[in-house]
Amino acid sequence: MGHALGTVLPLAVAVAIFPVPIIAVVLLVGSDRGRTKGAAFVLAWCAGLAAVGAVLLLVAGGLDASDDGEPATWANALLLGLGLFLLAYAAKQWWGRQRAGAEPPTPGWMRTLEDFTPLKACFAGFALTALNPKNVLLTAAAATEIAEVGLPPARQAGVLAVFVLVASLGVLTPVAVSIALGERSREPLAGLREWMARNNAVIMAVLFLLIGAKLVGDAISGFSS
Repeated sequence: MGHALGTVLPLAVAVAIFPVPIIAVVLLVGSDRGRTKGAAFVLAWCAGLAAVGAVLLLVAGGLDASDDGEPATWANALLLGLGLFLLAYAAKQWWGRQRAGAEPPTPGWMRTLEDFTPLKACFAGFALTALNPKNVLLTAAAATEIAEVGLPPARQAGVLAVFVLVASLGVLTPVAVSIALGERSREPLAGLREWMARNNAVIMAVLFLLIGAKLVGDAISGFSS
């Protein structure tokens, strides 16, 4: 179980520090009834991530990702493909990053977040996990890594739960800070939002470079075992 946790924690951290969901929840908690909206967003985020992870883990298990405790060939091939894709995406993000002094554009849907109801905030939280291709790719990688270790179902569920918890820390933190500091949280959260919006492409490029390299390394290690 320790090995499985070690392989999925970097993937969970990658999901946790995606800028867009963090910016979204910061905007929500800074609006009217912000804590309620933020809590609805986070709960839906966790539910969406757990649902996607569970489905992908069942699929990976059903396809026999583990072969007598060793990763199956198809699982290594999938990790290799995901890793190469993330490396290519990292390069795209880096070359498309905002130049110094340029003002990052704000997506239209983000400008409406402050007017969201708690129900709309809930839908947004679910959409940014279950319907986000980047999240789904990383969750697929995590599910494959878990399944190929060959753990019993109960332990696989435990590793997935840890993955969901760690992957949710990025959106949980602004809500926790808002609850703990009240009005005093507005300035630091606004600063965080602006910094992440300004450096979104660079964060994503570095993140995907590291995770892509990890997945390629895991795949090569699996092929050679």
